[in-house]
Amino acid sequence: MIKNYFKIAWRNLLKNKGFTFINIAGLAVGMASAAIILFWIQDEVTFDRFFDKQDRLYLTYNRSKVEKEIWAWQTTPKIMAPTMKAAYPEVEDATRINDANYLFTVGNKHLNVHGYHADPGFFNMFSFPLVKGNPKTALSSTSGIAITEKLAVKLFGNEDPMGKIIRIDSNAHFKVTALIKDLPANTRFKFEYLMPWSYLKTIGQDDQWWGNNSVKTYVLVKPNVTEAAINAKIKNITRSHSDVKDIDVFLYPANKWHLYSKFENGVNTGGLISTVRIFAVIAAFILLIACINFMNLSTARSEKRAKEVGIRKVAGAPKQLLVAQFIGESVFISFIAGVLAIIIVQLSLSSFNELTSKELHIPYDNVAFWLISLGFILFTGLVAGSYPAFFLSSFKPVSVLKGTYKAANALVTPRKVLVVTQFTFAIILIICTIVIRKQIQHANDREVGYKSDKLVFTVFTGDVSKHYQIIRNEMMSSGAVTSVTKTSAPITQGWSDSWGFDWRGKAPGSKIDFDVFNVDGDFAKTVGVKIIAGRDIDPKSYPTDSSAIMVNESAAKAMGFKNPVGEIVKRDERTLTIVGEIKDFILGSPYEKQKPMIIQGPGWWFSVIHYRLNSAHSTEANLKTIEQIFKKYNPDYPFDYNFVDEDYSTKFKSEQRIGTLASLFAGLTIFISCLGLFGLATYMAQNRIKEVGVRKVLGASVTRITALLSRDFLALVIISFLIATPIAWYTMSEWLSSYDYRITIGIETFIAAGLITIFIALATVSFQAIRAAIANPVKSLRSE
Repeated sequence: MIKNYFKIAWRNLLKNKGFTFINIAGLAVGMASAAIILFWIQDEVTFDRFFDKQDRLYLTYNRSKVEKEIWAWQTTPKIMAPTMKAAYPEVEDATRINDANYLFTVGNKHLNVHGYHADPGFFNMFSFPLVKGNPKTALSSTSGIAITEKLAVKLFGNEDPMGKIIRIDSNAHFKVTALIKDLPANTRFKFEYLMPWSYLKTIGQDDQWWGNNSVKTYVLVKPNVTEAAINAKIKNITRSHSDVKDIDVFLYPANKWHLYSKFENGVNTGGLISTVRIFAVIAAFILLIACINFMNLSTARSEKRAKEVGIRKVAGAPKQLLVAQFIGESVFISFIAGVLAIIIVQLSLSSFNELTSKELHIPYDNVAFWLISLGFILFTGLVAGSYPAFFLSSFKPVSVLKGTYKAANALVTPRKVLVVTQFTFAIILIICTIVIRKQIQHANDREVGYKSDKLVFTVFTGDVSKHYQIIRNEMMSSGAVTSVTKTSAPITQGWSDSWGFDWRGKAPGSKIDFDVFNVDGDFAKTVGVKIIAGRDIDPKSYPTDSSAIMVNESAAKAMGFKNPVGEIVKRDERTLTIVGEIKDFILGSPYEKQKPMIIQGPGWWFSVIHYRLNSAHSTEANLKTIEQIFKKYNPDYPFDYNFVDEDYSTKFKSEQRIGTLASLFAGLTIFISCLGLFGLATYMAQNRIKEVGVRKVLGASVTRITALLSRDFLALVIISFLIATPIAWYTMSEWLSSYDYRITIGIETFIAAGLITIFIALATVSFQAIRAAIANPVKSLRSE
């Protein structure tokens, strides 16, 4: 019997190739889309979940009231880790993590490599496997270094790296003490080597100041120590060890680092978990829409199978057997679609990985994957085939064989509800896509506050800082640039902030956080910021400018100065004089409100050179000249540079990724929904074929009949629009609320989404409507 049912199913597929293609294509695309999203969700949910001691791992946070709100941040003083380890018996181990960027030299090879400085307990806390070396002693020696397999190949080829010497920058030598297995992609830790924290002491960068929050401190508590218990103990650690009396400290568990990283007013309010949930809903709806499409197409062809059902029932087939037959057919189709879905996923993963910066892959060698895939296919087949199976098996044999089984054209039918569901979700995604793209454009159109054209920056490496003045002079005399300045950070990035400033009229106890930016002479000239009042910092003309500062508009407003020039500001026992006020420029995110900024003159630290290329020469020629100058005074280091406009554009990358994904999913949803709409159009055209014939005989035109048949579909789309609009408005209002600089959702967004959907829907159904309208009425009325 099963063999007979299989033959019937196969013959039905071959007999109706068009419907078969649409059915399988819709299911395959839906299953593939859902599978890719599920791969992404799995990667996010398992992020940093592979550590053996994960249930005891914590990250240290600070919490304090700043500008009427409570801030929580994950950078701490360097002294925090050793103090915790020594003062609290509940702490088994602690390690500090600090970014390290050094030039590695082995023979004639020179590589700029990113890694971490870390304490010896790192490998005890984090279970990154070592290929070679002892995890207990790998970071114990001041001159020992642990490198990844990937870096070992870059430096030593196929040779055994253990015991080999690497020169760091130009004055330090390290011996390879451990070889680390390459890091998995789904971890927050991104390094190619680990250097002992003790090296920072050697180069004078390990301070004991409790006010310098600059590193991350990870803590491993002893077994049976609860989060509440340890947090109650360490809350006042900063207060009890320093004169900082307004900061609380707490530990945050490892299982929340990735998905629950967002804090508002000092309390966790979620984070990436919201995106994961949204993607899970999208995956479920795309799969559901594909199943709905299958249902609509199957029931639309009910007339073709009605007599088969009637004859089987007359022959004694029970309803349960018919249900099993039709569900079996849907599972069979689902299996074919599943195979195609795997092929689609394999072909699409590389592009999806590029879009999402992931390294997702299909685990073909994993038995669990195949079991889950079979379950997924079976589930899809059952969901897709359930309604058609019960619908077709419920036909009464007498009515079927007499040809009177058709139901009246009811106002509300399951098929109409299903189509409304499809298009509701499609319209929601269309509205979301429009809003996201408008928000990105809104931020992109925001005035930056400086001239980014032909502005380039290079980060200090090696001897650049020591030879800065002569490098600057040669760059100017070469004609490759028109202006040069040095700063503490790129003009596109905020590397430092502080609330340790006092000024006349400051409210007692108030705490305002300022972006801090250090500059040398010619800052305004080089980057193109606008000076509103006073002057630029100019140490050549004003030797006392080592104690000069400028403020931006937001800082002047925060300080309560209408004319800030000449006012005195104090910081860390230093007296600073405001010599200029500049127009606000975007240092951080273009989606955030402008922060107050203090621009300090010479006498502070510098890390970056900014220079504006001479437009009289080609960019290529200018950069070649500049490279020769850098190579002359910094020969061991490669010449790296960044265009400011390109660096600024990366600030939109996350939102652009979301917009692209929303567009992609909206397109897939519309595609699958249109297949379902095509099925309903086919069903209705078949159901009303005699009515159309009568109308044509009575003189109705093709246009009028087409409009008559399309009117029902237009009504379904309008209902979908009415349902989708408030849902989309609420969803996007919540999304936009996380941005300080944002658009308002106008009615034109909903009008555009409605018109787009109506056009797509009418274009889809017009084929069947016109086909029915132009059909020869003689054929449709022949049986009358």
